[in-house]
Amino acid sequence: MELFGLKVFTLGGFGEIRAGDDLAELVAEAAQSRLLDGDIVAVTSKIVSKAEGRTVASADREQAITDETVRVVASRAHPGGLTRIVENRQGLVMAAAGVDTSNAPDGVVLLLPLDPDASARALCAALRERTGLRLGVLVTDTAGRPWREGQTDIAIGAAGLAVLDDLRGTPDASGRRLEVTVAAVADEIAGAADLVKGKTSGNPVAVVRGLGRLVGDLDAVGARALQRPSDTDMFRLGTAEARAEGYAEGYAAGRAAKGEV
Repeated sequence: MELFGLKVFTLGGFGEIRAGDDLAELVAEAAQSRLLDGDIVAVTSKIVSKAEGRTVASADREQAITDETVRVVASRAHPGGLTRIVENRQGLVMAAAGVDTSNAPDGVVLLLPLDPDASARALCAALRERTGLRLGVLVTDTAGRPWREGQTDIAIGAAGLAVLDDLRGTPDASGRRLEVTVAAVADEIAGAADLVKGKTSGNPVAVVRGLGRLVGDLDAVGARALQRPSDTDMFRLGTAEARAEGYAEGYAAGRAAKGEV
């Protein structure tokens, strides 16, 4: 796919990834010298999790979700079961804590990488050493979005590139000063990569070319910088959870006013 100087392409299939596999070696071999300086390599989190052994044998996906949950944001029952939007151990707010069984053997549950930014840094460092190129790396995963139907890939881990493009203080096309615009470029790149990777094509790695201006130091801030802290999140709870929290606070205040506590 090529658009206005931006080129996005896959590196082909990788076969089944197993715990202990060297992802940098597999990516470099699949690339076959097709990588260029300034390229950004977007890797689906599933193969990172598999290579890092982030799998559990479990017939109970719901228990695995519970084990990975730090905070329940919202839950809703439906005919097929229960959907839970939660904050997971990585600080990400997403459905099912990122726990997945797709593209995994029966009885195996995939968990997200323990530290996606660290995973991205390790892969980026190894690829830079192998290729001699200034590359960026994203670890991506699929997520829904508030107020919007459908899912898209987002960056959950990043290394060697800017994840945010802060345009505040610069003029727009009319010369007006931009006051709040900070582009989530890492998520935009992850979404573009997903257009060619797909969900069922067996192409877990994509290369995004044409954004070399974003590629920089290996220790640049990671994808965790994209996570909004819960204390500044205006919509941190679902409707039912907000009602329950408000009721509990009101009940406690009422008891305090009566001198019962």
